[in-house]
Amino acid sequence: MLKYIFAAIFLLSSPSAMADERSSEYQRALELMAETPLIDGHNDVPWQYRTRVDNRLEAIDLNDDTSELDPPMHTDMERLKAGRLGAQFWSVYVPPAYSGDEAVRIQLEQIDLAHRLIERHEGLEFVTAADELERSFAEGRIPSMLGMEGGHVLNNSLATLRMFHRLGAIYLTLTHWQSHDWADAATDTPRHDGLNDFGREVVREMNWLGMLIDLSHVSPAVMHDALDVSEAPVIFSHSSTMGVTPHARNVPDDVLDRLPDNGGVVMVTFVPSFVNEGLRLWGGERAAERARLESLHPGDPDAVETGMKDWLEANPEPQAHLADVADHIDYIRDRIGVEYIGIGGDYDGITTVPVGLEDVSTYPALVAELIRRGYSDDDIRAILGNNVLRVMREAETVAERLQSERPASDARFEDFE
Repeated sequence: MLKYIFAAIFLLSSPSAMADERSSEYQRALELMAETPLIDGHNDVPWQYRTRVDNRLEAIDLNDDTSELDPPMHTDMERLKAGRLGAQFWSVYVPPAYSGDEAVRIQLEQIDLAHRLIERHEGLEFVTAADELERSFAEGRIPSMLGMEGGHVLNNSLATLRMFHRLGAIYLTLTHWQSHDWADAATDTPRHDGLNDFGREVVREMNWLGMLIDLSHVSPAVMHDALDVSEAPVIFSHSSTMGVTPHARNVPDDVLDRLPDNGGVVMVTFVPSFVNEGLRLWGGERAAERARLESLHPGDPDAVETGMKDWLEANPEPQAHLADVADHIDYIRDRIGVEYIGIGGDYDGITTVPVGLEDVSTYPALVAELIRRGYSDDDIRAILGNNVLRVMREAETVAERLQSERPASDARFEDFE
């Protein structure tokens, strides 16, 4: 990570970086970001508090420069302001290693931490609706929303889902990296060939609540099943496109092609291996080399590490760049239109970052790149936040209609077995 910090220092002090900040594209980016909130779909700062300081809020102050921590963080209040962030979905994540009642308890702890974090910082404001977001942004704050990451935290209970929503969670990522009792993950062995019947009931109940259905992390079969069931637009809170980088976490073309009918949004992420094909392939080669060395040297980890060191010296890690992220945005625009694009950086959930997008202060550089590529002001406004605001409002409208038609679901997981 330190190499990226040093790279950031170099870039910020170099004449080319200074010239870019004086460029007409960069200045126009700042103007547009002052008018329309850049809504980021995913930031993992709450989990940083858990892993670094056991959720002790006083131990990390976002009013300080968190790039000086060991290891550095990507997010603090000063850099959020520099990056002109307009609104944030803070991820309240629970790893799938936790299940049952323990997962529910940890989810409550993460929601509590996120609420206290938002309340602690004057520049942040907790919101749960599109109108609240726009009002908070207009008043100079960073509207802050909560997104749960991983449907295993429901412990197979719609009542738990409803209570998490009452506590302020306005999206749920249906899986994380593991498949669970009602949905398959993109990065695990399928158990249901998509959503099972209870999983479909979860989607219906999320529509009833007005919760956004997040399809990042899920298998393509789950993506299609959710699109079949959902009456409201879906989101991908932090994914990019398989058409540019065929990573399992990205969105395949046949799913992209369904988004115009659904109205959903892909919030393009900055995860290096998701946006750069050379880096994705290098990661596979590195894993294959480690597996080869482990088979050659069973019970000898020192020999494996020596071999890996030699391999890494001969095969240096490629770097992703800001332009790679813009390429994914181009791809979605060219295939289905700008109406279905957003931004989901995944800051503080990743350990490496693309060159040019080192932390939350760098969003204007990405917007400036899109302007250089010919995106109109209306295109930029749509990508920054208007697309997500539309999705939020449509989900709210669907919920209002469904709640006038039926009560909350009494269904239980056991009913579908």
